Amino acid sequence: MSTRKFNIAVVGLGFGAEFIPLWQKHPHTDCYAICQRNPDKLRECGDHWGVEKRYTSYEELLRDPNVDAVHINSPIPNHGQQSIAALKAGKHVACTVPMATTVEECLEIIRLTEQTGLTYMMMETVVYAREYLFMKQLRDSGELGKIQYVQGSHQQDMDGWPNYWPGLPPMHYATHCVGPVLGLAEGDAEYVSCFGSGTIRGELIQNYGSPFAVETAHIKVRNSDLSARVIRSLFDTARQYRESIDIYGSKKSVEWPLIEHEPLVVHTAKKPEPEIPEKVKSPDFAERLPESIQRYTTKGVYDAEEATHLSFTQGAGHGGSHPHLANEFAMALVEKRSPFPNARQAANWTCTGILAHESALAGGAIKRLPEETFS
Repeated sequence: MSTRKFNIAVVGLGFGAEFIPLWQKHPHTDCYAICQRNPDKLRECGDHWGVEKRYTSYEELLRDPNVDAVHINSPIPNHGQQSIAALKAGKHVACTVPMATTVEECLEIIRLTEQTGLTYMMMETVVYAREYLFMKQLRDSGELGKIQYVQGSHQQDMDGWPNYWPGLPPMHYATHCVGPVLGLAEGDAEYVSCFGSGTIRGELIQNYGSPFAVETAHIKVRNSDLSARVIRSLFDTARQYRESIDIYGSKKSVEWPLIEHEPLVVHTAKKPEPEIPEKVKSPDFAERLPESIQRYTTKGVYDAEEATHLSFTQGAGHGGSHPHLANEFAMALVEKRSPFPNARQAANWTCTGILAHESALAGGAIKRLPEETFS
C-alpha cells in the first residue's frame, strides 16, 4: 500500500470547488493545483483555499509532471475528451457525471485505462449518498430478502441554467438514477428500451432535436432475473428536485419520500396491513471516512451559504456523498485497486442513458449495451 500523498488537480471551480478542502484534508491527497479558464475566478478561488499552483490552460496542467490525478468538473461536453487527454498524459482521472456524451468516447476511456493501468472513477454522487448506503447495507445484510425490482428517478427544473443545458435530452444526464439502480441490482445493463412523453417548448427542442418532456426507460440487468426502471425530466414538467431510489425485496422494501427531506419508508412483509410501512430516517455513514473529512457528510465546505454551488444547493448536499467520493478515489490510488464505479461500470451507466434516448427517438426500440461495458 502506498503511503505517499497523491497530487490532485481540480479542473473547473464551480461545483469542483466543493472538493478542494476534501483533497486538502484527506490523509492521502493534496490539492496540488486548480484549473479554470477565467483568471479572476481562478485567483479568487486559489486565494480563498491557499492553492498556489494555478492554471488557465488544461493542456498546460497536463504537462505538469507533479500532477498525479485530475478531478474533472468542467461542463458536460468536455468530460469525454478531457478524460481521454488526461489518460494519454499519464494522469489518473476522477470525473464528474456523466462520463462522456458519446458511446465512442466511453469506449475509448475504457481502452485507455486497460492499456495504461491508470485509474478512472466517475464521481457519481447518488451511489455514495447516505440513502443509497443505507439501502445497500440492508441488501447486503439480507434484511431485504430476495431483490425483486429496483427503480429510480431524477427530476429537476433546469430552466435558467446556462450554456449547453437548455433542451438537453433527459437521458443524456441519467447516471443519477441509472447508477444507483444498477448498483443495488449488482449488475450491468444488458439492453434498454425507452419511451418519450410530452413535449417541451419549441425554443428548447431546436437545441438538440429532442422533443420529450419526460423519458422513461426499462433496463434489463445482465445475468439476472431483474429489470429496473428510471424516469428523467428536465424542462416543462412540474416537480421539486428529486433524485430517488426504490428497492423492493421479498422481506422488506425501501421507498424514497415524495417530498425532499422527509424520511424513507420501509415496508416489512407479513405484518398487519397498517403496520407494514414505517418511516425511517437514513443514518449517516461518516464513521466510514477518515476523521479529517467526516464533517462534510452533513456540512457544505463553505461557511457562507451564498457561496455554495447551485448543484449542491438543489441536490440537498448530494446526500453527504462528496467526502465518500473523494475517499473512494484516494483509497483506490493508495491500494492500487479498481474504484467504484470504475471505467467499465461508468461506461455502462452512461451509455445506458445515451442509448435510452436513441431508443425513445426510435419509438422504444431495444438498444443493446456494448460488451466492452460489461464488468
